[in-house]
Formats: sequence, structure tokens, C-alpha cells
Amino acid sequence: MLKIRLPRDVANAIADACRRAGTRETGGMLFGEHVGPDDFRIVEATVEGMGTLAGFLRRVGAALLRLESFFRRTRRDYQRFNYLGEWHSHPSFALQPSTIDDATMFDIVNDPETEARFAVSLIVKLDDNELAGAAFTYYPPNEREATELLFEA
Repeated sequence: MLKIRLPRDVANAIADACRRAGTRETGGMLFGEHVGPDDFRIVEATVEGMGTLAGFLRRVGAALLRLESFFRRTRRDYQRFNYLGEWHSHPSFALQPSTIDDATMFDIVNDPETEARFAVSLIVKLDDNELAGAAFTYYPPNEREATELLFEA
């Protein structure tokens, strides 16, 4: 089972995006650092704007630019730093993937151009103004498992 570490500064940025979005979904990409066997720390989460009450779509062009920028800043050290997956909020729903969430993540891990061995989906919401979350890892062709999520101080 993968372990995903969410540092306070990244959690605060995601929580701020959730506050701005209110009852609408929001989300973005997750970039991480490989810190040990099956152990990753999220080092950056993009914020891609707001969606609707029950959906969120990311703009592909802007996402590709952010991806390229991250790889440039980390000197393309893909063994240590890489794209981990996606995050989005469920302000009005449980912290469980919807069928659309599952389909989106399986599309990512099954896309031959990504060469992804896995992708993480982080689903968050504000609970009494504090960030709550659940993480899931997707593997090709169609496996999903719950993932350990650690909020770091």
C-alpha cells in the first residue's frame, strides 16, 4: 500500500482553494517526491479553478504547462520527483470516488503516453473549516486501492 504525506503548507493551499470554491468542486494536479519504498510526499498541488456542485474539469493545456514547469524546476529527476495524480474536492459528497472519478483515473493509468505505473486521487473537503481527505491509488488496467494519507505538521 502506498503512503502519501501531505505537508501543512500544501494542505493549507488546498484548504484555501476549497474555501474559495465554497459549495463548488475544485481541484488540480499533485506533484510528489519519492521519499522511501511506497512512500511519497506531496511537494506541490496546483489549483485549476472551480467546477460545479458535482463536477470539476481541468484544462489540459494549462496542466501541460504546469507539468513541464515542475519537471524543469526539479531538473527532470523523475526517480525522485514526479507527477503523482490528481486532487479534487467533494464539498457536498462523501470522500469516496464517484464513477466519473474512477473513469478519469483509469484513463490516466491506461494511457500509453503517460507510461504511469500508478496515479493517486486525493479527495478532500472542509470539515468544520479543517481539511479532511482520503486517498486512492489506481493501477492499470482497473485496480483501485485505499491509500494511507498522513497529514504532516
